[in-house]
Amino acid sequence: MIPRLHERTHAPRDPLAEALGRPVSPHEGLTEHTVVGHWPGLDNYTFDDEQMTWTSVQWAEHLEDPLLEHPFAVSPDDDRRAILHLDVRLHPDDRDLTGPEWAEVAHRLARAAGVQIPGKENGCRWIAVQAQPRRLDLIANLIHLDGAWHAPPPDVLRQLAAEARRIEEDLQLIPVRAAQSAPPTSRPAPTASAQLASVLTQLADEQAGPLATVRGLVEHAAHRIASQPGAASVGTAHRLELIARRLQTIQQDLDATATDLVQPRVAATSSAVQRPIYRTL
Repeated sequence: MIPRLHERTHAPRDPLAEALGRPVSPHEGLTEHTVVGHWPGLDNYTFDDEQMTWTSVQWAEHLEDPLLEHPFAVSPDDDRRAILHLDVRLHPDDRDLTGPEWAEVAHRLARAAGVQIPGKENGCRWIAVQAQPRRLDLIANLIHLDGAWHAPPPDVLRQLAAEARRIEEDLQLIPVRAAQSAPPTSRPAPTASAQLASVLTQLADEQAGPLATVRGLVEHAAHRIASQPGAASVGTAHRLELIARRLQTIQQDLDATATDLVQPRVAATSSAVQRPIYRTL
């Protein structure tokens, strides 16, 4: 069972259409065999004798309501994209799951993703859709009914992968190979220093870095101007040569700084090297 977390969106219609494998429609009713799980608070929006067969458009509108009711709700980093979408797929050789088993998978993944908190009915609106063979989609709105923004756990994908492994064991499904599972704990996420060092190394890259491109253009301009007659051209070419040398020094300083940020040094893709100032046209 492989969980996949999609990029968040502003509206639920596209994720729901992807989950269904077809466009949402005001004429197509989705029964409990398709919507196999939903947030507990949904029961407060229906009468006891009402049949839960909403159209796909109604389900999309229900998920979208918090966005319309709280137009100023944003994430801590001012992100308005509140629709979370994840899906899981069974191994090709897995047995078919029953409706109750898909419902169990839906609620367990919703808890792992942090969108369902046991005992809290006024949290995130979410639904789980089982419309395509061997696949389950979970779509949630991260805005609570009171307008508060719900932030998923920072390691949500790792938690989903761990829960998927437990579901595989409990339901006796075929486990995913190590190469397809979540990143192993033996390979920790890069630190902030390592990430910054990678950026500096790219800037200093002699082959494809942006400073190398600028430096090449300056050197080319110096060469062209030096071939023009007149003392002014000679002076301008000399100034451009000095600029090119300063850019080369900056490249070398950035490469050295990247080296200092990570110990032991992570192999750089390329480092700035000495080269002639002028290039052959």
